[in-house]
Amino acid sequence: MSVSIDITGLPRERVSVVPSPLAELGMALHALSAPGHHPGLQGWATAVSSRLDPCLADRLCEAEFLWQTTFSDVFAPFAGLPGGRELPGATLGEELDQLDKLTDEQFVSAALEFTCQLRYDVRTPSPLTDPELRRRSLELAAARGAVQERFTRRLLEDPPVVRAWFRQLMLDCDEAFFADTWARLQPQLAADARHKTELLRHKGLGEALASLSEAISLDEEAALITVDKLSVGRTATGDGGLVLVPTSLGRPHLLVLHRHGWQPSITYPASGTRPQAPSVEQLTRRMEALAHPVRMRLCRHLARAPHTTSELADAHGMSAPEISRHLAVLKKAGLITNCRRGRYVRHQLDLTAVARLGSDFIEGVLR
Repeated sequence: MSVSIDITGLPRERVSVVPSPLAELGMALHALSAPGHHPGLQGWATAVSSRLDPCLADRLCEAEFLWQTTFSDVFAPFAGLPGGRELPGATLGEELDQLDKLTDEQFVSAALEFTCQLRYDVRTPSPLTDPELRRRSLELAAARGAVQERFTRRLLEDPPVVRAWFRQLMLDCDEAFFADTWARLQPQLAADARHKTELLRHKGLGEALASLSEAISLDEEAALITVDKLSVGRTATGDGGLVLVPTSLGRPHLLVLHRHGWQPSITYPASGTRPQAPSVEQLTRRMEALAHPVRMRLCRHLARAPHTTSELADAHGMSAPEISRHLAVLKKAGLITNCRRGRYVRHQLDLTAVARLGSDFIEGVLR
């Protein structure tokens, strides 16, 4: 499973690395509403939450499904503007002005993303004009709760009013806490963007993409970017560009905007964070390797000390070839290491890899 971006004909000068204050505000709101996704930000989240005005906190609860369970494309309005070559604004105000330039259909479609009711990467009718799609949108929103249903009803009845309400909410967040956060993060994000731009200029797109995340790869011959995620999607740059947006608050999330008709963009964790999680394929392989009861028992021995194949065969009452087959599965999954002592090869459990399985799984499904 992956999301791919067809970049056929894309010149290097139309690839841009640009921080986005509105996207980072969306990440900040996500971290406040889902602190379990971002254990490293819990201190910051606790401090901000404790200082929030109760009225503002209530308003954030009213719209938190825009950033809690999904990351709505209303936080990337530049991508929806005509031409497919716009960049994020330098200030929050500039990006909110970009949001105002989206059509009502674009804004409603992006805001309704939380209902999972629209095909994301193909053209669909608008619920503003299609009665059946409108009914279905309200039905799916109601399944998420009364707050979401009320929001969806307001959105479908008067998009400009909801858009103005959302804009003011973002400005109030900026005044309450985000301006200080952005002042601290912006230099780091700008430095990361400059570094990635230099990589792009001197070493090419493949090298630049590889520096963003181990989950991103480029097939230059096929002109295809592939992002390893537990989702499936496809988009193309066409005559537009590709925007790479660094985030300090977003790890472990690696977001690919591939909405039909919008400019593709990738929001990635800026440099200086923890090592990347393994690929989805590698994570699946590791969990499958440990699901077998014999391999679980082998891990018990290998966690305590290195053992040869013969020692494990004797301990488990199995033949050496049987043990070798199980060890090969564990080895391929990256869960054991080997060391040779004379004629003997000893196997040992990689405790670091096993210890990271829980956090790797979380990062894999949240990526």
